[in-house]
Amino acid sequence: MKAVKLKIGGNTFAGENFSSPALSLQSLVFGLFTFTFLLYSCGGDDLKKVSSIAANKVTLTKDRTYGVEIIYSDSAKVKAKGYAPILDKVTPSAGAAYSEMPNGVKIYFLDDFLKNKGTITSNYAINKEVEKITIFRKNVVVVTDNMTFTTEELTWDENKRLYTSPAGTVTTKDGNVLNGTSFSAPQDFSTYSITMPSGQGYVDNGKLPQ
Repeated sequence: MKAVKLKIGGNTFAGENFSSPALSLQSLVFGLFTFTFLLYSCGGDDLKKVSSIAANKVTLTKDRTYGVEIIYSDSAKVKAKGYAPILDKVTPSAGAAYSEMPNGVKIYFLDDFLKNKGTITSNYAINKEVEKITIFRKNVVVVTDNMTFTTEELTWDENKRLYTSPAGTVTTKDGNVLNGTSFSAPQDFSTYSITMPSGQGYVDNGKLPQ
């Protein structure tokens, strides 16, 4: 009386004390038939789903750099400088490359004399290079000479030279506080607009406080 082991897909199934070689062979044939039937029964759509998932799997290549200085120039003039503790350059096997700043970033706006005229800080940022879009997320704070804007998400569209946010709070230099939606501002933050403002503020002839 021998023990029989059958290895299928890396798993070993053991049986002991078969009463006869004929019974062992019968059990083996029945086991193989059952295994084949189970494979067949879970075929068709299920196997197509597995194949589809495997085909759509995306592989990411990530290069990490520490202590990165970010410089933005326009028409050969430096318009902004920034610093990110960590920058991850991510290259997917399918799709466009992008850069992530998982530990946040701080951007300084510069005038023509390279003097600081405002800042953006956030706990996270992502730059989509092909689309030329940068998205700041988590505790986003914009500080300029005439106002402070706080939000959880702010998008900079380099092509449009425009900042937008779904919602946030504007605090003016006079202490007015306005909560609203659909915030937008040009990239120098010289002006801004916000929809459905509410809070502590003074409106003069329909004009938002600056």
